[in-house]
Amino acid sequence: MILDTDAVSALLAGEHGLPAVLGPSRRHHIPVVVIAEYRYGLLRSRYRRRLEILLEQLIQESIVLGIDEGTAGVYVGIRDELRRAGSPIPANDLWIAALGRQHGEVIVSRDEHFDRVSGLRRVSW
Repeated sequence: MILDTDAVSALLAGEHGLPAVLGPSRRHHIPVVVIAEYRYGLLRSRYRRRLEILLEQLIQESIVLGIDEGTAGVYVGIRDELRRAGSPIPANDLWIAALGRQHGEVIVSRDEHFDRVSGLRRVSW
């Protein structure tokens, strides 16, 4: 499972319901894009120090997905499909969707726009 930024936020905040979706495994996939988005959000957080520690622990327990040339090709295909359908999604979520499709992984997110991407499955909590 690939964690979207809202899933990482919910997980680190101890939000109920998410653990049931994630199952017993502690090893999930986190895109480097999600790490960047979350760290950017921490810049303004009054809980920054505590959350940075939790984020580092999560990163150590997870598989970090980088963007490579294969991801770029998948990104182009998804972006073009969504453009032709007239239903674009935010740029960072395009990269997350591309990683999901590339690796055949489910996206854990509350963002319903992932549902517009063919060949991608999203679960929420």
